[in-house]
Amino acid sequence: MLRKFGVLLHRWLGLGVAAFLFIAGLTGAFISWDHELDAWLNPQLFEPATQGEPLPVETLIARLEAEDPRLMVTFSPLEVEPGHALLVSVTGRIDPATGKAFPLDFNQVALDPVTGDVQGRREWGAISLSRENLLPFLYKLHYTMHLPDVKGVELGMWFMGLVSIAWFLDCFVALYLSFPSWRAWRKSFAFRVGKGGYALNFDVHRSGGVWLWALLLLLAVTSISLNLGNEVVRPVVNQISPLTPTPFETRPLRPLDQPIMPTLTRTRIVELGRAEAGRLGIAEPAGAVFYGALQGIYGVGFYEPGNDHGDGGLGNSWLYFDEKNGALLGKHIPGTGSAGDVFMQAQFPLHSGRILGIPGRIFVSLLGLSVAILSVTGVVIWAKKRKGRMASARAAQARMRPAAATNLPGLS
Repeated sequence: MLRKFGVLLHRWLGLGVAAFLFIAGLTGAFISWDHELDAWLNPQLFEPATQGEPLPVETLIARLEAEDPRLMVTFSPLEVEPGHALLVSVTGRIDPATGKAFPLDFNQVALDPVTGDVQGRREWGAISLSRENLLPFLYKLHYTMHLPDVKGVELGMWFMGLVSIAWFLDCFVALYLSFPSWRAWRKSFAFRVGKGGYALNFDVHRSGGVWLWALLLLLAVTSISLNLGNEVVRPVVNQISPLTPTPFETRPLRPLDQPIMPTLTRTRIVELGRAEAGRLGIAEPAGAVFYGALQGIYGVGFYEPGNDHGDGGLGNSWLYFDEKNGALLGKHIPGTGSAGDVFMQAQFPLHSGRILGIPGRIFVSLLGLSVAILSVTGVVIWAKKRKGRMASARAAQARMRPAAATNLPGLS
């Protein structure tokens, strides 16, 4: 009875999430290399148009904001990486006439580091398959399916978070079903390569899932953490090991068209960040500054040039400051804090494979392809068994018709 229930549960959980896991697995295999692929597709956004000595970043940003007063820069590196353009993130300033942000049809701008000229613009995350938008499109598709936000609710994040919860539960159901007989446990690890066809498809799904089970479970857990961290995972972890609140949890979000104009400049915030990093013993140099305009939070990141993605370990250190008075609001220093803090810090590095650098990213790409394959093979098994059940039902009905006919009144 328990096994029969498990089969039904696995069938419907698996079918319910198969298409979304196929897309997530396939896109995950590509976005493990999003920066490299993006740069290859869009040299106008990543390679400088002019060769020469780059201008200071603050000079480049000041020129951009002066040339287009509608926008303000919300993220930028603090140095131009050799051989690269300066790619910055932007948002609309408040329009004095309306009291709301100027509407922009882009949120990233690439600047020639030598002349300050605009090389390109794009809206990161737009639903578009153009060269400029392909990698951001795939990245956002991976974790939101591009479902729209409704009244401040990120439906895509919630939806894929629920898909991940179903996947997490199904991992345990699938493991139970993969071992129908503990005496013949070796069969659950075997692949009948010589038989091919349905037998091999079945083994790829069952045995492949067994071999990769722990890693698939890890992907499911980290997926829940990244999509429903504040809603699900942090409250659960906090019951086991108290978590340090982040400034993003304690400050309300403003509407998208009502950003907070910062009081302090980026330059002043970077000065505060460097001073605080010295007190905290952060050895890496200041690498970037961002401004969260919907909460009035500045952040300064610390990393060596070129390591903005935080490859290796638990990522980069960040310090957060108030936009009005420069007060330290919080810090993210990998490897510090409670056991729960370190657990949460590890979620993205584990999910992306960046915790192990390039080898980890290669492995996660292969794991993403495996998730896509397991989704397809599972649907094939269901379709094959459904076809068999329907054939059996038709055969049973055919057998019942002659018997019913012989029992009609007047027939002997």
